[in-house]
Amino acid sequence: MAFLAGKIVLAVEAGAPNNGAGDTTTGRVKKTRIRGRYYPYVSAQAFRRWLRDTMTAAGSVPSPTERVGKAQGKAQKVTTNADPIRYVDDDLFGYMKATAKSTDEATTVRDTPFMVGTFLAVEPAQLTEDFGVMSRNIPEPVLHSHEFYTADLAAPFLFDIPRVGTFTLPGPSGSGRPNYLDEKTALGFAAAAQAGATTQTFRGHTAVRLPLASRRERVAVLVEALAELAGGAKKALHYGDRVPALLAVVPMAGGVNPLGFVIDGAEDGTGLQVRGDVLRKELAAWQGEWEPPVLVGWRPGFHDVLRKRFEADLAEEIAAGQVVIDHPRTVLLALAARVRDGQHDAWFDDPAR
Repeated sequence: MAFLAGKIVLAVEAGAPNNGAGDTTTGRVKKTRIRGRYYPYVSAQAFRRWLRDTMTAAGSVPSPTERVGKAQGKAQKVTTNADPIRYVDDDLFGYMKATAKSTDEATTVRDTPFMVGTFLAVEPAQLTEDFGVMSRNIPEPVLHSHEFYTADLAAPFLFDIPRVGTFTLPGPSGSGRPNYLDEKTALGFAAAAQAGATTQTFRGHTAVRLPLASRRERVAVLVEALAELAGGAKKALHYGDRVPALLAVVPMAGGVNPLGFVIDGAEDGTGLQVRGDVLRKELAAWQGEWEPPVLVGWRPGFHDVLRKRFEADLAEEIAAGQVVIDHPRTVLLALAARVRDGQHDAWFDDPAR
């Protein structure tokens, strides 16, 4: 297997974890309008920021950021150091560092091995506008307000394991560009070689790969961060736990995610549904393309009725060890430990076809 396909549910209770553009005195949450009703969401960018910050809190050194460009109101960019050899987040989350045409330095690009969707509410949510007043020791009080909501938010993810620590080199026609290292700078081939990387052919392109031990560690660090995820806006007013309330992960040979309709919102807009019968049919359809067990992390107390039904529907698969259900933190930390110990080394190479 080469990919980890998954679905994550975040439970937001009276929260405002990701804000959009506000009015003069009103903070607005991010939301979209579907069939005339509002569905709040958390952007993939925000979630990846939480993940990166959680990795940093655990000891990972983040890639430095730099704001470049013209004066305020003109074209501007913020780039990282674009050094995936030294910085794990540059490797896992990708970057684009465009340089001025007047210099000899090349544009450096890497797309992300860790892909995640938008965390969209599984049902319409009633947005509450909270009114506030700042009147402490001032003659004229200042009025303000902000939105918050309660909802379950779900998003898919896909983790391309062989791509971690693997960087294609640009060919004569620019092939391999989305993951390339610049051979002309310190961020390129020489730095990779100093880190112990070797040259290989990867998905039809010449590439350099970090040692397997380094790649194991990078995957494990990200999985551990998912297990202890923290972050979100307005924590002073709307603190909330961001550890996944529910997740499912399955190793796949290709970049297909069979979990999209297993965990989603009911068609009639009545909330979260987790369907064991759908999972069974998906696994049957992708027979030979997935590796057991399917790992399900389900926090105690979160939709207990749904959990009992899910466990009853998949009693046979659970008894056979094809589906494992435990706390999300337990599931993810155990997975990270197995990756770090080398028990899943086969995932770091594309399966033979």
